[in-house]
Amino acid sequence: MFSKFAEISPVVWGILAALVILGLVLFFVTRDSKKWSTRMLANAALCIALSFVLSYIRLYKLPQGGSITLASMLPLFLFAYAYGVGPGMLVGAAYGILQFIQDAYFVHPIELLLDYPLAFAMLGLAGLASRFSDKWGLIPGIVLGTFGRFVCAFLSGVIFFGMYAPEGQSVLVYSAVYNGFYLIPESIICIVLAMVPQIRRLAKQLALSK
Repeated sequence: MFSKFAEISPVVWGILAALVILGLVLFFVTRDSKKWSTRMLANAALCIALSFVLSYIRLYKLPQGGSITLASMLPLFLFAYAYGVGPGMLVGAAYGILQFIQDAYFVHPIELLLDYPLAFAMLGLAGLASRFSDKWGLIPGIVLGTFGRFVCAFLSGVIFFGMYAPEGQSVLVYSAVYNGFYLIPESIICIVLAMVPQIRRLAKQLALSK
């Protein structure tokens, strides 16, 4: 009955342990979050819906997953900036589940977690942007959130998609280049739009209305 557990590599066990730890961290981060108001729930639904619609506007799609879209992460960054890391992570994870439903492809349960709910939950790190100077606005949060998503995608690439690396190329290099190829342009698009005065004002209005 338990013989299959012996086939799981130490690396996968390590990732599984990391996911459990991350889950505990998310629990303690969000359990003391203030009660979700009707306005907050409405804004969460709107941001998820807008991100989902924008995710269909793909400028480029990679063969093993990942695509450059028209700033589909930006509404999630806005929500996290306005309401904080905990709520931002929960909304990001919910969006990640929708992304999985959209593509419905995975090679392993842990890969599914890394590439969808956990990867997009990391966008909630944009909630830390409020600790930086106001002149930078959303930019630090976009960088942090994108980096968090990159870490999840990088681990997934190393563990589950290393077979696609060209012969002679390090799996680590392959995963970093592959995931950076779409996440860096995606984040740049978000940063450019976040610098638009109307978007900056919207971010401030959301933060003040919470």
